Amino acid sequence: MLARDHGKYVVAIHLTDVPFYHSFQKPDDPSHAERKYLDSISTFQQREGAYAFVQGSQPQVAGVGLNDSPAGLATWIVEKFRRWSDCDGDVERRFTKDELLTNVMLYSVTETISSSFLPYYDVTQAGALTWIGQKLKEWKGTTTVPAAFALFPKDLSSPPREWAERFFNVQRWTEMTSGGHFAALEEPESLVRDIREFFRGFRSAGAR
Repeated sequence: MLARDHGKYVVAIHLTDVPFYHSFQKPDDPSHAERKYLDSISTFQQREGAYAFVQGSQPQVAGVGLNDSPAGLATWIVEKFRRWSDCDGDVERRFTKDELLTNVMLYSVTETISSSFLPYYDVTQAGALTWIGQKLKEWKGTTTVPAAFALFPKDLSSPPREWAERFFNVQRWTEMTSGGHFAALEEPESLVRDIREFFRGFRSAGAR
C-alpha cells in the first residue's frame, strides 16, 4: 500500500507473497502456471476460507466471542499456526508453547482480535470506486517501485513470478526451501538475509 499510494517516496519493497486481492483481477490470457495458481486460490477458499468470510462479514460477532473465551481465542489463532506453517501437522516442530501462548496472550489482554479482523472487512465492503482508485494508484505506484519477493513453500499459496509481474516491478525472486506463512518466526535468518541482500543495492538511493 505504501508503494501504491506513495510510490515516489518509496525506494523499494520486499514481500513474502502477492496480496490475495489481486486474484480478483483474473486476466484473459493466464499462463499455465497462473491458471494453476488461481485454481489453488479457489480451492483454498472452499476448504479453508471460512475464517476470511467471517472476519470480512461479521468481525465484531466473532471478536466478542473470542475475547470472552481464552480457549476459543487460542483455538482460533493456534489453528492458523498449525495449518499455515511448515510443520506437517505438528505445530511444536516450528513454535514453542511460549511463542504460541505469548501470541495468544497479546490478543487477549489487549482485546484486539476484533480490530485484527478489520482489514478483511475493509476489503470485502469496499465499493467499486475504491477499487478503481486503487487500480489507478497501482499503475502509478507499484508498477514502478522495485519489488522483491521471498516465497516460502508452505505458505497459503505459491504464485508464479509472471503473476507477480502483472502488478509489481519484480527485481528479485527467491524461492525458499522451507518455511510457511509465518516466515519471520519460522525462518528469520533466511528472511533477513534476503531483505538485506535486496536493499543493499538501494542504500545510496535511499540516502538521496
